[in-house]
Amino acid sequence: MTNGRQLLKNSNDELKLVLGVAGASGSIYLARFVKKLLSLKGETHFVVSPASIRIFREEFNCKISNPKELLDYLIDIYKIETIQNKFHLKNFNDIGSDIASGSNIWDATLVLPCSMKTIASINAGLTENLIERCADVTLKERRRLILVPRETPFNQIHLRNMLELDRAGGIILPASPGFYQMPKTIDDLGDFIAGRIFNLLGIDAALFPKWLDDQSQ
Repeated sequence: MTNGRQLLKNSNDELKLVLGVAGASGSIYLARFVKKLLSLKGETHFVVSPASIRIFREEFNCKISNPKELLDYLIDIYKIETIQNKFHLKNFNDIGSDIASGSNIWDATLVLPCSMKTIASINAGLTENLIERCADVTLKERRRLILVPRETPFNQIHLRNMLELDRAGGIILPASPGFYQMPKTIDDLGDFIAGRIFNLLGIDAALFPKWLDDQSQ
């Protein structure tokens, strides 16, 4: 079956990404992913839900009120001086945006973190906002769709929706960090998930140690 699972570009190519942030806990995963993304050449369409702004503000104990302030906050706390990635801030409610149409081309859509409401809407084919619309377009155009849910435990409704999206060509990457890299900080846990996402995008971001067998150590 042809879908979004095939490899994307070579790691040296510039990535054109739609990055949605959809109202779930797990702002640290977004923060660590964006920190690395800003240093990579490419183009990112950034779509943030109002609920995500509130959650980010609470989890980082900061004062932000919109996507631009969120992005500026990350640039400030991580002291990023050289930005390689061009971010386009998109209106969450603008389903008439350029990225709402499959006539425009991007490599992948990532929703990080992804709420169960968003997963349910994408699975049902509902497109009430720009994140859901981009996800729907990504699936129909057979591009790569990565959804990062941060929920526990899952009920049958959650599992069924995720299974159906997997069958439709989406990739479910739960925010379940590994511990074999011996994390010392919360940032280490965030980097693990960010690194796994980059792997699915065809980029070796070197954010955590790779697993080695006993003979390789």
